[in-house]
Amino acid sequence: MAIQIFDTLSRQKQSAFPGAQGRVGMYLCGPTVYGDAHLGNAKTAVAFDVVRRWIEYRGHRVRFVSNVTDVGHITEDALDEGRDRIAERAALERVEPMEIADRFFWKYFDEMGQLNVRRPDVTPRASGHIPQQIELVEELLTRGLAYEADGSVYFRVAAWPGYGKLSRRVIDELAIGTRELAKCSKSDPRDFALWKRAEPSHVQRWKSPWGEGFPGWHLECSAMSLQYLGEGFDIHAGGLDLQFPHHEAEIAQAEGAGRRFSRLWMHGNMLTVNGEKMSRSKGNFITLEAFYAEHDPLLLRFLFVQSHYRATAEVSEETLRAASSGLRRLRDLRRELARRAGGAPPGHAEALEARLAAGRTAFEAAMDDDFDTPAALASLFMLARDLQAALAGPVPEGTIRHALELVVSLGEGVLGLLPPERDAPDAERFDRVIGLLLAERAQHRAGRDYARADALRAGLAAAGIEIEDGPDGVRWTISS
Repeated sequence: MAIQIFDTLSRQKQSAFPGAQGRVGMYLCGPTVYGDAHLGNAKTAVAFDVVRRWIEYRGHRVRFVSNVTDVGHITEDALDEGRDRIAERAALERVEPMEIADRFFWKYFDEMGQLNVRRPDVTPRASGHIPQQIELVEELLTRGLAYEADGSVYFRVAAWPGYGKLSRRVIDELAIGTRELAKCSKSDPRDFALWKRAEPSHVQRWKSPWGEGFPGWHLECSAMSLQYLGEGFDIHAGGLDLQFPHHEAEIAQAEGAGRRFSRLWMHGNMLTVNGEKMSRSKGNFITLEAFYAEHDPLLLRFLFVQSHYRATAEVSEETLRAASSGLRRLRDLRRELARRAGGAPPGHAEALEARLAAGRTAFEAAMDDDFDTPAALASLFMLARDLQAALAGPVPEGTIRHALELVVSLGEGVLGLLPPERDAPDAERFDRVIGLLLAERAQHRAGRDYARADALRAGLAAAGIEIEDGPDGVRWTISS
């Protein structure tokens, strides 16, 4: 079955890759590196990391490009006025703009790594692609879709009939009034900046046919996506907040210059914190640094995977507790399967093998349907329930190894929830310590010293380790 993707442009699901394809080109609008990454950045990154993983799981090669905006993202996007966000932060700290950009560039990717988000194949920076952006502006000027005004260049929205097709906004309703128009050099308030004249105090500046300046934020992504993915690439993705004006402007610039742009558009929804939209003014704005100081980063990934990428995700104490419980169940299952894999009798359990196959099929069907991670995760937990019940008795080694491979393939390879490199050394030592305590308990039981055996069991229970005696030996789990 081909993957079905909900395309924002057509407002319907599209059969994305019906046959074998040499490479899938995917572009994700990345961060503007002027400050700490926050929960909203994480939701977008996790959502499209899972999309990328699933497309690869289905046998396609993906070239994943995600940019970094290190110039041109100004503080009042509606007017193309105000100060560049990075320049503003640099002025505040009295450092070079590139110092700000580099600091938060590396911090962003370090924090994404803790979420088990894979690095892009290409990470272009806007400041490193000025010639490509100037070339695009020149083409738009030649075609009459742009005009120069006082050293800046603007896109002429009224001259491009397709403007508004992604967001379904009517061009005539986008006017913002003559008072705002008087603040800048645009001839129409709906027009947006392609190139901005640099004021004398502006540190980041490049030579251009229109004088020294810097690129507009929207221009950067059009130029860089086409540079690394070519015309007619497969997927352009980003947060829902970028649909207008950023993505709308990207389409107008690229197609206005005669270039075929993205076939499909994907947008991830926002999140709420304790029932409200995350906002600095409301006091519920949470950076990843602050979150990681109190929680396992993978709790956040689990929480986001629990919701569909096009749905709102809620972050609260309640949802984090649920995520902690769910993540613990998957970790315990993987640990138990790994522990049993080497000591079980040979052979296969046909009924359980059939259940494994059915679980994989259900998971795959959910993911093929517009990356329905909640349904996929539910099928994985149903499978986990069956496996945990089966592990109460003897299970042949072949089936245990097959089950372990499946849990790792789906739980880590696709959903990214069980990275072995994160906790493998500590988990191995932890397992050995628990094994020694259980061996000591077994010796006490064999010597009929039940008081000491029970004391060990009670001590482990107080530490959150539950013991279950069964016909196949002793099982232990970390309690919720």
